[in-house]
Amino acid sequence: MELPLVVGVDGSGSADRALDWALDEAALHGLPLRLVYASRWERYEGVLPTESPSRPSEQLLADNIVGSAAQRAHERNPDLHVSVQVLAEDAVTALLREGRYASALILGSKGRGEFADLLLGSVSLAVAARATCPVIVVRGDRAALARSHERVLLGVGDPAKGTQSVVFAFREAEARGCVLDAVRAWRCPAHETADHPLLAGGPERYHEERASALLDKALDGATGDHPTVYVRRATVEGPPHKALVWRSAAADLLVVGAQRRHGHLGLQLGRVGHAALHHAECPVAVVPQPG
Repeated sequence: MELPLVVGVDGSGSADRALDWALDEAALHGLPLRLVYASRWERYEGVLPTESPSRPSEQLLADNIVGSAAQRAHERNPDLHVSVQVLAEDAVTALLREGRYASALILGSKGRGEFADLLLGSVSLAVAARATCPVIVVRGDRAALARSHERVLLGVGDPAKGTQSVVFAFREAEARGCVLDAVRAWRCPAHETADHPLLAGGPERYHEERASALLDKALDGATGDHPTVYVRRATVEGPPHKALVWRSAAADLLVVGAQRRHGHLGLQLGRVGHAALHHAECPVAVVPQPG
């Protein structure tokens, strides 16, 4: 049995949009959906007398949140298998553990109670930076998410550091029957000159051709495995995070890789992933790649 998609729910508008997106994603891939709400209300349960019929307000809130989310899921897709669970721990710890047994984690861009002017919530950032499975942060308002551009955007990194993000992007494009835009950025260091033997024809041409070769190498295997996916390849000059954020306005999903260094517990996103999660205009999938 394939692993489920796990969705973090907390009653916020952002989480509701993530749930709606996850329901469509589960239907596309034929996967079950697991709704998770992390709460610490159990630690306060002992405050009430054991004979009291009352339940702590946080427990009631948790039950209402998962109940409402399950009802929302049923109304949108009654045929989808959906399970729910309330976990007695902080959200980051709970979601990271759930991610070990998930096809992907799907989160809203901001949680309940976080400041309105935040570009990205703390839970989403921490989970995307440390999870061992793909994490999809659903960015964009409801109107933007309702539009279909029929395009998955892939930021292509160094294939020597892993191609898991490439495989993920091909699968998403295949499931949607849409175009895959694969982008590799390049830059020409200011100090280089055409006098270098490798730079015949100009340093810009050398770096562009190298980017094109790396792009082909990264896509080669997945192209053969997914022959029905139409791929548009592009090499662009400039910082990769700016190129991807700019193109995200015309994409349904942006896919980027993130290195996972063994034994390193801190945030492991890199500049591209960090910028995408904060500024992209569409949902962002961060796919872990072993470092």
